[in-house]
Parts: sequence; C-alpha cells; structure tokens
Amino acid sequence: MEFNFMKKIVATILIIFLLCITFNYKMIGANSIEEPLIASEAAILIDEKSGQILFGKNPDQKMNPASLTKIATAIYAIERGKLEDVVTVSENAREIEGTRVYLEIGERVTLKKLIQGLLINSGNDAAVAISEYLDGSEQQFANNINKYLQNIGLQDTNFVNPHGLYHIDHKTTARDLAKITQYAMKNNDFREMFGTKELQWDGESWDTTLYTHHKLLREEIPYEGVTGGKTGFVDQSGFTLITTATKSDLSVIAVTLKAQTEDIAYHDTVDLLDYGFDYFTTEDIPEGQRYEINNRLFISNETLHFTISKNDTITKHVTDNGLLEIRNQNQDLIASFQLVNVTQLKENVEYMIEAKEDSIKKQNENKYLILFGSILIICLLLLENRRIKRS
Repeated sequence: MEFNFMKKIVATILIIFLLCITFNYKMIGANSIEEPLIASEAAILIDEKSGQILFGKNPDQKMNPASLTKIATAIYAIERGKLEDVVTVSENAREIEGTRVYLEIGERVTLKKLIQGLLINSGNDAAVAISEYLDGSEQQFANNINKYLQNIGLQDTNFVNPHGLYHIDHKTTARDLAKITQYAMKNNDFREMFGTKELQWDGESWDTTLYTHHKLLREEIPYEGVTGGKTGFVDQSGFTLITTATKSDLSVIAVTLKAQTEDIAYHDTVDLLDYGFDYFTTEDIPEGQRYEINNRLFISNETLHFTISKNDTITKHVTDNGLLEIRNQNQDLIASFQLVNVTQLKENVEYMIEAKEDSIKKQNENKYLILFGSILIICLLLLENRRIKRS
C-alpha cells in the first residue's frame, strides 16, 4: 500500500512538472520573436510608413545592386523630368547590353513609357535613354543622381550608371535601397508603375506584352499583399530583390542582396515578409494630438507613425522640451518625435501682435504730430502774411 501511495505521489509530481514545463514553453513561445534565417549576404526589412528597421543583416555593407539601381533612376526621372516629354533614342542607348525593350536609333518615346520599360521589363536601353534625356550623358547623370540621393538621405551610395550593370565603383547598401524605395513609394506615379504586372508595349521594332520579372508581384509565387517589386542580377552581384507589401495597417519594404540563387532570394523575401506581418503592427498618432507638460502645450503637427512588436506594451512620455518618446515594457526606445510647442508659438504670436499694435500706435502718434506741426506752420505763415499786408 505504501509503495503504491509513493508511486501516485511521484506520478502526480511528474505530471505537475510536465504541465509547468509545457505552460512555460507556451508562454515563452507566445512572447518570443523568432527572427528569420536569411541566406542572402545582406538584407533589410523596414516599415514603409515610419522607416523603422524591423530586421537587418549586414544592412550597411556596400554591394552591387544590379538592376535595383533602376528604382533610383525611375524616381529621379519622375521628379526631374516631364512624363509627357518625348525622348529620342540614341545609338548609345540602342547598343547597350543586357535586358532591353529593343528601342531603335531615332525612335521617339515618351519619358513615361521609358520609365515603364525600365521598371517592368528592366530595360537597360530605356535607362540610358532616360539618363541622356535628363543630363546629356551617363557620366553627368551619375554625378547628378548621386547629389540627388545624398539630398534625400542616402549616405553610402555611389552610382556610375543608370541601369546597374557591373562596375567596381557602383555600390550601395540594403539600408540605402530601402530608403530610396520608401521615398519613391510616396510618389503616386512611381507607385503605379512599380506595381504594374503587365503592360502592352508597342515599339518601333517590338510589339509585345511586358510582364513584371518579379515572381511575387505577378503571383507566380503566391503571396497576399505584394504591391510592387524589382529584380536584379549580374554575375558579380548575385540575385537581388526589392519587394513592397501591405497587410492591414502594416506596409513593409524587403531588400535582399547577393543571393546565390533566385530561389534563395525569393525564399528569403517571403521569410522577411512573414516575419514582419506575423510579429509587428503600425500605430498612428493623429495630427493635432495634444500633450500638456508643466503648463506648456505641445501638439503633433502631422500624423506620426511608429511600429511595435505585437507582444509589446508601450508607454508614451513627453520631455520638458517636447520630445515624445515611445518605449516598450523593457524601457527600450522604439521611436521619438519632436512636438511643436504651441504655448511658445502663442506667446510669439501675442508678442508679434502687441509689437504690431505698438508700431501702429506710434505711427498714428507720428501722423498726429506731423498734422499738428503742419497746421501750426500754416497758421504762422498766415499771420506773417497778414502782418506784411498791414505794414
């Protein structure tokens, strides 16, 4: 009997122990984030709205992007040129190697059509034609686009051509590629062309239907929510890929560089997208949100976006100088935004109004003095005139 009783106690303890382990495992699983295992040499995943980095692998390593270069060429052309302008194709553009839309020497094509051929079919000839239209030559184009990219915040990019064919000095990073894509996606013309799956192409020597090379976008590899994409490949760069996607309130940009095979590039991209959509969400702070700190009023002067883990509990704190800090339960800083000091603005406005009123008052006083002085002078002249007549 005593032996059986001990067996029951041991069995009960064992069951409780197993239940505790299982419960603890489930709790850990519920709160942990499993980062993807990325085989590409470099990769990054960012939130499109806020620019926050959700995942990075060698994001600042300088590498050759191949045809991902054309994203920069496209947004530069959209902002610098006029889409309805007609471009005449040169011999230099016609003879470029690699993927083309088969432009002919002397063919006249609108800038918009060239950008479509650039993004959808990755036309190197379209890229050269665009660069010559914008800046006269590929070399001058490279000088100008590098300045343009620096002005919008790219720090580690140097392009020597508009298409991405290999050159030892043609370099960028996953971080910079994500930044330029985020910037470009704010432009409606770019968004439309970047997300185009197919386009009827009527050229002087080539009539066809262009289909995007990006397999997720054209749904050869099904993935819900993909909004745009660009592929790239040269021997020295391996397979490169940029993908934009949206689900619910979260929009992300995934970049992978130097995958050994095309399948690896797409597998890495799908893993990045799954990671983003499974674990993160975007929250907004509306424009005009008010925060009162030490009798001073601060507001957000635009809609602010920040991305958090779905497992995070966040707190918001506004410093004395109006810096809004978003922190998680571990007090890690997730995002920060400088708010506008409305109290100071009000004081400045009141001071300006008061100064203006003082100025008007002084002006009026001066007018009265001038008027009084003028009347006095006239009276004196009249008296003097009467005295002269009497004498």
